[in-house]
Amino acid sequence: MISFFADPSNLLPFLPQADILDSYRVSNFAGKRIVELLFVGSIFAWSIMITKYIEIARAIAESERFIKVYKAEKQPLALIMRSQRLPASPMHSLYLSVCKALNDVMKAAGAGGAGDLLAGPGKAALKDRHIHALGRIADQIIVEEGMQLERNMGFLASAVTVAPFLGLLGTVWGVMDAFGGLAMTATASLQAVAPGVSGALLTTVVGLVVALPSSIGYNYLVARIRKLTIAMERFEQELLSDIELHYSE
Repeated sequence: MISFFADPSNLLPFLPQADILDSYRVSNFAGKRIVELLFVGSIFAWSIMITKYIEIARAIAESERFIKVYKAEKQPLALIMRSQRLPASPMHSLYLSVCKALNDVMKAAGAGGAGDLLAGPGKAALKDRHIHALGRIADQIIVEEGMQLERNMGFLASAVTVAPFLGLLGTVWGVMDAFGGLAMTATASLQAVAPGVSGALLTTVVGLVVALPSSIGYNYLVARIRKLTIAMERFEQELLSDIELHYSE
């Protein structure tokens, strides 16, 4: 057994005889362009996955920090007086938007702004219509924040679905060229058609190499975005309940 591995020539039948560069070199014009297009698409896909992962991870971390700070306050509107800013947190953006909307709603109703609510009981009070208005505004903000989190995710979805078919197109095209060229030669042999078929199959391999990581990354990121969106919806209900409990009539 040891003598078998001692002689490297014994391993040659089990090693690939052609590498990717050789397959690319013998590909036809369409196959080379498809491989190049898939390579560029792979770079964009990986860039989106990495940047989106960092963006979502930061949003989750800052949202957790914001929730801890919010729960430590006795009044739900107390945080508007703070200078702390968490720009990556969609929950913090939701909170600021609801507070601004509350201030506008109270002024439009002639009941003073949110500052009167913080001044203490008797200064102002929320009615049911105010709470309902805040709920509609909060729902709109959640939709906008969700769209921001999902920005550029469409490209990943396209990479997952388009890359394998683009690779298959290159393979079929290359095989057609290989057999078409074989029909024009005087001799028909495997050695004559093998290089063309190898180059044609390269596009399918590259298409799958692009699609598989994109599929895994897309599903992972969508799950993280969904989790964060659900957390925003829970916080919306908690915020509106706290506002109604503390400031309604």
